Order: sequence, then C-alpha cells, then structure tokens
Amino acid sequence: MTLQADNPLEAFQWKTQPEAYAFIRSSTNAFLSTCSPAAELARRMERETGTRFHDWIDTIIFPASDAIRATLESVGYEPEDEGVFHHRGGVFPRVKLHDKPVTTIMLKVESVADFAAAWGIASTAFEGEPLSIMRQARVAATGDAELWVIERHGYRGYVVPASDPALALKIEKARELLRTRRRDFAPDADDEGFACTNDLVDRAIAEVGVDVACDLFFAAEREYWQRRNRAAQVQKARQDRLGLGWANHDHHTYRCSRENFAKLIAIQEQLGLVARERFYAGREAGWGAQVMEQATTGIVTFNDVDLSPDELYQDFAHEPLPPLSPRDRLGTVGLWCALHGDSLLQAGMHHLEAQFDFEALREQLETEAAVKTMKPFTDFPHLRQAFTEGQRWTVQPARIDRLLKSGLITPDQANQFRANGALGSHLENLERNDGFKGFNQTGVSEIIAATDPRKHAGTQ
Repeated sequence: MTLQADNPLEAFQWKTQPEAYAFIRSSTNAFLSTCSPAAELARRMERETGTRFHDWIDTIIFPASDAIRATLESVGYEPEDEGVFHHRGGVFPRVKLHDKPVTTIMLKVESVADFAAAWGIASTAFEGEPLSIMRQARVAATGDAELWVIERHGYRGYVVPASDPALALKIEKARELLRTRRRDFAPDADDEGFACTNDLVDRAIAEVGVDVACDLFFAAEREYWQRRNRAAQVQKARQDRLGLGWANHDHHTYRCSRENFAKLIAIQEQLGLVARERFYAGREAGWGAQVMEQATTGIVTFNDVDLSPDELYQDFAHEPLPPLSPRDRLGTVGLWCALHGDSLLQAGMHHLEAQFDFEALREQLETEAAVKTMKPFTDFPHLRQAFTEGQRWTVQPARIDRLLKSGLITPDQANQFRANGALGSHLENLERNDGFKGFNQTGVSEIIAATDPRKHAGTQ
C-alpha cells in the first residue's frame, strides 16, 4: 500500500504486493484450466500480441463465501461497493462476489463489437447499446467458468445502463469534438492553444460529464500519437487482430514546457485526474515529473518538465514556473518541446506505456516488423521498462530558427536538426509483476537523458 509523508518526494512509496499477485495469478490459472476458450485466447495473446491474459482482466467474479472474503482481506483487498473489492496498493483487477456457482472473468477491451467481429461472435450476445458508457458480452461458458469482455467509458459499475439515445448522441459528438480539436498553433501562441483546449474540454464535460469526457479525451490522444509512431501502429494492428485495442494502456506520457506546465496539469484536473507521486531524480538531472491518476477511468499520466534544483520542493504542478533565462541550457524535455511543440498541442504524447510480456514483445516486434527496442532502463523482477527506438520527426524551420536566435542550440545542431529531424516519440514496453504500481526514478532519469535530441542530432 502507499505510505504518505510530509516530504512530497517521499509520498506514494508503492510497494510490491506478492500475496495479492499470487492470489490473482493462481485464480487466473485455475480459471484457464477449466475454460478452454479462455486458455486459447491467452495463448494467442502471448503469441500474437506479446501480452499476458491476466493483465487484461477488469474483474474476477467469484461465488460468495466466507472463505473468499477472508482470503481477499488477507491479501489486501478492501470493500468498495456492495460485493465489490478493490486493492488500492497495487495494479490489480477488481473482485466481485455473487450468488451463482460460477467463476467469471471479465476482460477489458476498447470495443466489444471489435472483439466480437474478430472472434465471430454475434451481436445478439451483447448487453448494452452502441455508444453506451458500458457494454459487455459473454464469450464462452464451460461448466462453472464464464469468460466475458467488457467495454467501459467513464463508468465503473456492473449494471448495464438503460438505453439512452440522447446520451449516445452526446457521446459521439464529444468524441468527434476531441478527436478533431485544433493542435497546431504558432510557436509563440501556446497561450491560445491551451485556452482553446481548456474551452473544448469544458464543452465535452458539459455534454457527457467528467468521467466520460476523460475517457474520450485520452482515446483521442492515443489516436493522435499513434498516427505519428510506426511502432504504435504495428502493435495496435497486432492487438486489433484479436479485437483488444489499447485497453492494456498503463500510462500516457506528456512533455511540457515550463511556461505551460501548470496549465497542462489544470486541464488534466478538469478531466478528474488528481496528483499522485512527484519525480525528481537529483540535482543534476534537470527535470521533474508529476504523476496524475483518474480513479473512475483508470487513466494515469506521467508529465515531464525541466526543473532546477531550487524548484524541487515547491508545488511545481500548480505554481507557475518562470521561463529560463538566456544563460540557461534547455534540458531534454524543454528542447523536445521547443523542437516539436508541447505534448498537449502539436507534438502529441511522447509515448504510451502499455502492459506486456516484456521479452515476448521485444522479440516479436523485431522479428515480425523490424521494430527494435532500446536498452531497458528498468530491469527489476517486479518492473521492466524499455522504449522502442525513437520515431524521428521533421522539425519546422521556424522552430529551429527561434532556438538558434535565442542561443539555445548551436549552428551545427541547427543544421543537423534541419537535415535529420529530431527524435519524437516511442512506444514503451512495460511489464509489471507483484502488482507494483510505481516507477523506477533512477531508470526514468537515465532514459530521459538517453533520448535527448542533441545526442541524436547527427543520426539519420
């Protein structure tokens, strides 16, 4: 579980949860041994997408008993709603109890219809209307085991919502509003860009509420990022062949200029995200990050910004950061934003991190699509992380001229960026074990440094 502390850098000290993890894994393995269609799906997930069945579980539903309640309590699960239990100290599926003699696993997918189309399941199996905030479908039933898939949009409940055509139309309008939002503003017009985004988010929330708007917003963000990253396109296609989508997302990473950081956090807070741990990897690292989480949607963001040592203990997520003086050197994050624009605007996310079988994904991407993976920056038993090789983007000449005129890059660097572009985005391969919910601060700092555009300026 988390430990709170007066020092903001020592708060949210996530720990491994081996007992709860062992319970989920053993329950999953027992289920797979009795539900052959689920076992076949698990094999294909591993072989064709480099993912693990248990990472896709939304909820496990057990027959109610005093024994299962005692087990849940002993491994750290707590009651959340009537018959629903949640483990707040790690990354785990919810557990629900019911009065039926059947164990059910519900897998999270982006679209029940996409999953059904991939597996030849008739739409008559669906529960919930198109464009609803929740849909589900029973995929297989064998004896005392049932496999379901569930699609959620800002809704954590289990009661299938009643048909609401008016809400469905509002959801589709909000989706289009967010997918088509303007992102391209002049380098000196970020204020306008953030104001426009702020207004647009307000409009979406007014139409469909905070939680649904949050779900739709980050789906649009993944789509925009994916268009600009080949590794993402390759892996999304692999997951779509099984009808899964990006429902295995772990967190969305944004890079932001100092001047705009408080505005970025404010927009995420509009969408219901709240601050979790802060990151700062030492006086010489030159960067910090604020992790945010939205409880209903499960959306997590990791927000990077250049920071000085003196700004370590201030609330840099909410207190405006002054611009760098002319004598200061842009850090990795600041230079990336100056070259490509902030993640919330022109650039899009720096990377999406999703949950995978680390070794399987790395081997499959390279073998099947020549997508190489960088050296892991975290390689612990409970956490493994690595970027795919960076997608290089063309840099707008006006941005290069602006940096050169300000003395923030050298003439040689300017020439290299004009000729070769600069590193833009990645897909991150992440494997979590023992329910570990945190990050490796030292490793993150190393990969930040390793992706500095100046180190790759001359590489084509």
